[in-house]
Amino acid sequence: MAQRRSRRSGVEDLWHKRDGSQTKLHAAGPCSRNCKGVGSRWRARYVDGTGQERTRAFKRKPDAEAFLRSITASIETGSYVDPVRARTTVATIAETWMDTPSWAESTRARNRSILDAHVLPRWGDLPLSEVHHEDVQRWVTGLGKAGMAGGTVRKVYGVLNGVLKAAMRARRLAVNPAAEVVLPRQDMKRRRYLSGVQVEALATAAGDRAVIVHVLAFCGLRIGELAALRAGMVDQGRRRLRIEESVTEVNGKLVWSEPKDHQRRTVPWPTFLDDEIRAAVAGKGPEDLLFPAPGGGALRVRNMRRGWFDAAAEAAGVKGLTPHEMRHAAASLAVSAGASVLALQRMLGHDKPSTTLDFYSDLFDEDLDLVADRLGDVREKSAAEYLRSVEAKTGTLRSVTGS
Repeated sequence: MAQRRSRRSGVEDLWHKRDGSQTKLHAAGPCSRNCKGVGSRWRARYVDGTGQERTRAFKRKPDAEAFLRSITASIETGSYVDPVRARTTVATIAETWMDTPSWAESTRARNRSILDAHVLPRWGDLPLSEVHHEDVQRWVTGLGKAGMAGGTVRKVYGVLNGVLKAAMRARRLAVNPAAEVVLPRQDMKRRRYLSGVQVEALATAAGDRAVIVHVLAFCGLRIGELAALRAGMVDQGRRRLRIEESVTEVNGKLVWSEPKDHQRRTVPWPTFLDDEIRAAVAGKGPEDLLFPAPGGGALRVRNMRRGWFDAAAEAAGVKGLTPHEMRHAAASLAVSAGASVLALQRMLGHDKPSTTLDFYSDLFDEDLDLVADRLGDVREKSAAEYLRSVEAKTGTLRSVTGS
């Protein structure tokens, strides 16, 4: 039985044996230890994180020793990546990343589109080990120079970054070459907040669909949540809508899911909506959609806009308004009615109050005005107390001196 070579780490001389004699790779004939042999002279040998023996050859001994030190450190710190695993292509990892189970179908469809249109044509055939930070930065910069909007560049970069993060989790990359890439600024469109008067104009123009406008504007539902409402989710006694589902059109198909961020919740409606909600529920079973499409089935945003919403928006003087912008209107109207950040977060179904503030911090500017007014009051009271204390001390001084 052949004896198994003991696994060891170190740097070996491939041209000379330990006793100084020449190996088969040494130049033929007698010569000193400084004469040249065949191929690289020094071999770094190490045992990787899985227990496999690995080697790499170098022309210079210092290079072999430096390589061995770095490999040993990466194994000890847990950051070692098998070079063979790093040969996997970006496209292969991208397909694994696309199977992320927590994504909504709309997210999966968007990422698929970005992968196919932008990421895979540039990076798909490259091994992971050949993706370098400077190349990613050059690519991102080039997208902007080619005329792509800053927000779109960020989304495209985000897909590549997500793929490379997945490669790190799979221990195919030690570091993410897309990390700390400088991204272009994202131009933020100014949100359009409808006034109560504009909402009423839109509802009037919507005709018999006014109830949809009112629910969107005064309950803050996402359009997918409204489309998924069923008669059994309406509690008329407590004036509450139970938000338990959402429906979205993805590549022409309706996809049903939980609400965004898995935020099931109950949302109240104002009393003026009682009659409209009661009429919408009348004659329906618990599983029937509360606001079905004219031809039956769930509302689809594109059909809704083409069928009546866009025309109603133009008639109301808010041309170009989208159903999603009704959610901004709901936030604005709620804040103007005195809603706190926490109440608005619960109404809109955000995962945490900070998300609500990130989106709608501009709606709370009036709070700053109130703070400034109150600080002014504090200053006036403090100044008055100060003057009284000065006068009191002055009066005491005058009585003591007799002046």
